[in-house]
Amino acid sequence: MKRSLFAVGVVLLVGLRLAGPMQAAAGELRAGAFAMDVTPLKFPISMNGNMQDAPATKAADPLHARCLVLDDGKTRVALVVVDNCVIRRELLDDAKRRASQLTGIPIDRMLISATHAHSCPTVTGVFQSEPIADYVEFLTERIAAGLKLANDNLAPAHVAWGVGRDETQVFNRRWLLKEPSNETNPFGRVDQARMNPGFNNPKVTKSAGPVDPEVCFLSVQSPDGRPRAFLANYSLHYVGGTGGDLSADYFGAFAERIGQLLKADTAARPAFVGIMSNGTSGDVNNVNFGLTMPPKFQPFEKLKLVANSVALAALAAHEKVEYRTNTSIAMRETEIELKVRKPSADDLVAAKERLSKAGEFPYKTMPDIYARETLKIAEYPATVKLKLQAIRIGELGIVAIPAEVFSEIGLEIKRRSPLKPTFTIALANGWNGYLPTPQQHELAGYETWRARSSYLEVDSSPKIVEALLTLLNEVKKE
Repeated sequence: MKRSLFAVGVVLLVGLRLAGPMQAAAGELRAGAFAMDVTPLKFPISMNGNMQDAPATKAADPLHARCLVLDDGKTRVALVVVDNCVIRRELLDDAKRRASQLTGIPIDRMLISATHAHSCPTVTGVFQSEPIADYVEFLTERIAAGLKLANDNLAPAHVAWGVGRDETQVFNRRWLLKEPSNETNPFGRVDQARMNPGFNNPKVTKSAGPVDPEVCFLSVQSPDGRPRAFLANYSLHYVGGTGGDLSADYFGAFAERIGQLLKADTAARPAFVGIMSNGTSGDVNNVNFGLTMPPKFQPFEKLKLVANSVALAALAAHEKVEYRTNTSIAMRETEIELKVRKPSADDLVAAKERLSKAGEFPYKTMPDIYARETLKIAEYPATVKLKLQAIRIGELGIVAIPAEVFSEIGLEIKRRSPLKPTFTIALANGWNGYLPTPQQHELAGYETWRARSSYLEVDSSPKIVEALLTLLNEVKKE
């Protein structure tokens, strides 16, 4: 019944105001934000992010699609960050079509990403979790409706951007194995790098790559100085420790904490919206394997500590920014076609033979799980199209990649971008698995193992970087 009433409400909103607020006058910046609750209405529900499906029976905190709309009088753009692990492109394309019908915002002016929290409902099949059709429809509907309400909240606004740093919460989780190594992966081959090697592991030497400790942000306030929205970006995979309950992880905790630190009026309407997007964190987590022993935390304790630490870093940088009253916006998107690392005929024979002896589903061993993934990838097309985007807000650059991007790729984009600062929103406009560099592919390890979680051609990252730099140069000129 709740879903039916919600759908009726959306129809009424459309009838009252199909195109949303009138376009802003040229040179006048307007902004609107809204946090749409996307917590499931039915339990138990599949929760992905692990090798085994993990049904959740309740939500420890609400999940949201946090929406921000910006309009400079010529260009209107929408950014949405959804509390979810991975969202396939088809769902997001559908949500954009619906939102465009509700708001009049062009589809190619929308960026929608997932946070990559591993404690959210499954909407994309990966490993042994498969989506629930009812929740897929519910989430699609809610994203579109949230954008409609953010668009309705458009009002004169000032914006500022900046960069803080928090080195204390990001660690590269891939470690180099000592030579010679007899470690084999699920495909029977030798890896030179291992994800999450454990503490005091004598078989590893050092981290296999860098981290990006920057906390980049865009802050929005009303002309009278009231905080309206705060979009942040940090290159941290997720934190976890939710005890098996649905949770927005540190992304949701940050959204709440930054509002407190900015002294946002909780009674104000429209309400302040804090947003944390996932940066280039494909090889980064919050576990320092360089320690002798891991510290112990109660459920939800660690993610709140991380959120507070990152929010304080953002606040320190925010105190130095200057708000702009006249800020222009530009956005471009393109598609790039990349090859899929398909299994060979011999791979398929071996996978089928293994599964014939594996017993009942769900599978327990990594070779069996990856044998199933091999059969899944065999059904993929030979190539896939990825949507890439670049946005300019004043001198701030934002790029979007539909993958779990390694930190060194994000650092290269920041270094070479014509806009300063620039940050990357990952898992945006779809999900095409991990995006390692060609050099990291040579080291192998979990993030490179062929599966629905990692299937793009080895040379994907250089092609994506060059395409994004082209887009950044184009929006800089507008």
